[in-house]
Amino acid sequence: MEQDKNKKRNDYLKWDEYFMAIAKLSAMRSKDPSTQVGACIVSSDNRILSIGYNGAPNGFNDDDFPWARDGEELETKYPYVCHGELNAILNYRGNRRELESSTLYVTLFPCNECAKIVIQAGIKHVVFLSDKYATSANNIAARRLFDACGVKYEKLDTEGLRDIEINLK
Repeated sequence: MEQDKNKKRNDYLKWDEYFMAIAKLSAMRSKDPSTQVGACIVSSDNRILSIGYNGAPNGFNDDDFPWARDGEELETKYPYVCHGELNAILNYRGNRRELESSTLYVTLFPCNECAKIVIQAGIKHVVFLSDKYATSANNIAARRLFDACGVKYEKLDTEGLRDIEINLK
């Protein structure tokens, strides 16, 4: 069926779909074999301010990086990996005031350490896709921090959202 050329498309991406899709695309850069997290920070006027994903710190050879989840702490990824939220905030190159009152789209609900960084950056709204660690102490602490500091958080309503396929060929 041909679309009326005098009317706009109706199947365009909504803002939440667009920004979460960018967070998911960013997560695809992660070399973590078990959990890939992407983040996208957006201003109140829907401008993308920054993106990030979880990975090794700059200068740390990720071929030598321990990616294990279990084992001796220093032989796991946990003391070394930079989370997607942290990287998105650190990747931002503009005026810090623009981060204030912005929204963070993130594929996984932030841990307590990232919650502190989000709060310190002035981000006031977090939209997340997955909350698979909701009952962990880190996530309970993150919610307490967000609640105490006035950061709104919500799971993206995926009802009615479509699968998006990107073909780079």
